[in-house]
Amino acid sequence: MIPDIHIEDFNYLLPDDRIAKYPLPERDSSKLLHYCAAGIEDCVFSDLPDILPPGSLMIFNDTKVVPARLHFQRETGAHIEIFCLEPVLPSEYNLSFASTERCRWKCVIGNVKRWKGDVLGLYNPDADPVIAAMGLKATAVSRDGETSVVEFSWSGGLEFSKVLEICGTVPIPPYLNRETEALDTERYQTTYARIRGSVAAPTAGLHFTPEVLRRIKERGIDTQTVCLHVGAGTFLPVKSSSVSEHPMHREPFSVSIDILRKIRVCAGNVIAVGTTSVRTLESLYYLGVSVIEDGEPSDVRQWAPYDREYPYSTEEALDALVSYLEKEGLDSVKAGTRIIIVPGFRFRIVKRMVTNFHQPESTLILLVSAFVDGRWREIYDHALESGYRFLSYGDSSLLER
Repeated sequence: MIPDIHIEDFNYLLPDDRIAKYPLPERDSSKLLHYCAAGIEDCVFSDLPDILPPGSLMIFNDTKVVPARLHFQRETGAHIEIFCLEPVLPSEYNLSFASTERCRWKCVIGNVKRWKGDVLGLYNPDADPVIAAMGLKATAVSRDGETSVVEFSWSGGLEFSKVLEICGTVPIPPYLNRETEALDTERYQTTYARIRGSVAAPTAGLHFTPEVLRRIKERGIDTQTVCLHVGAGTFLPVKSSSVSEHPMHREPFSVSIDILRKIRVCAGNVIAVGTTSVRTLESLYYLGVSVIEDGEPSDVRQWAPYDREYPYSTEEALDALVSYLEKEGLDSVKAGTRIIIVPGFRFRIVKRMVTNFHQPESTLILLVSAFVDGRWREIYDHALESGYRFLSYGDSSLLER
C-alpha cells in the first residue's frame, strides 16, 4: 500500500545564511554529525575512518558530473540556456559521448518561450576561435512538458564529451544563487569520479580525500564503487501535498557481479556514501525479485517496495541476480530505478549512510527520515543549533540504523 505521507510534515526553517555557497578550503575539514543509538556526536569529517567499524563494506558512487549547461544565442540576440539531462540518440551515455557529428539529448530549456524553433548558435562572447571553428548548433526536435529533445551538431570530428568540456559549464545547484565559477569544476566533483553521466554531484562524496580513503582501507574496510548517474530530478521539489502524487525520475545505474557477491556476504554491514548509493543498493533487492518472478531484471518502479509483501529474503534476491548474470555471461547488471524511499520503507542492505543535510520538503529528507525511524527533525535541529552548513557544499553526517 502506498504510504499516506504529506510533504508539509517534512518542512523546516533553513535560513539562507546556513546554505553553504562555497566549499571549505579543505574537503575533509567539514563538520561530521554522527547519529547512532547512543545519540548525536559532533565530529570533523577527517575523524570518519576512526568511527567506522572494521570489516564493513563501504560503497561509493563513482559517477562523474559533466559540464552539461550550454548557452546559445538567437540571431535576435536572445540568450537560450540548454541543460542536458540524458541522451536520446544514441541512448547509451558512452555512445552519445563518443558521437563526433551529432547527437540528441533530453534537455531543460531556459527562456524556452523565446525560442521560436530556429537553429541556435553557441554563445561565444570572447570570439574563441576553437569554439567558433566547432560551430556547435542546437535544433529543437520535440517538446514534452518541462523537457525538450534537442539535436546538437558540430564540425571538426571532436567527441561530444570533448565538445561539452570546451563549451559547457558545470551545472551547480540553483539554490546556490550564483554563476558557476572556476573552483566548481574541481570541487563539484568527487576525487574518485570516473564514469561520465551525472548532471548533479553525489555530494556526500565531496568530503572524501585520498588521505581519508587510505585510512579507511587501513582500518580493514573494503571500499567498492557502483555507478548511478544523478539526474536533474534531484533538484525538483515535491510540488504536491501528498507524496503519492510525486513522480520520481528514472536514473540509470550499474553494479558489477563481483560487488554483488561482496554485498551478499556483507549484507547488514554495508555503508553507503550518499543517497544515490542507498537508492542503488536498495534497488538490487527488487531487481532480484524480478529475476525470481519474471526470469530477468527489470527497472525498479517507484512504489514497488510498498505494493505488497515479498516472501523472498535479501540473500535469495541477490543470489538470483548473481545467478542470472552468470548464466548470461554478464559482468554487471545495468538497469534503471525510480525507487522512492519514504517512512515505512524496509531497508534490506544498507546499515550506515554518509550524507549531507538536505532541502526542506525534499525526497531526500523523506529518505533520511525512513533511515532514522522518523528522528530526522531531532538531527536537523541539532545541526542548525550547532552551526552546521547545509546542502551540496555543506557539512556531512554519518547516520546509523
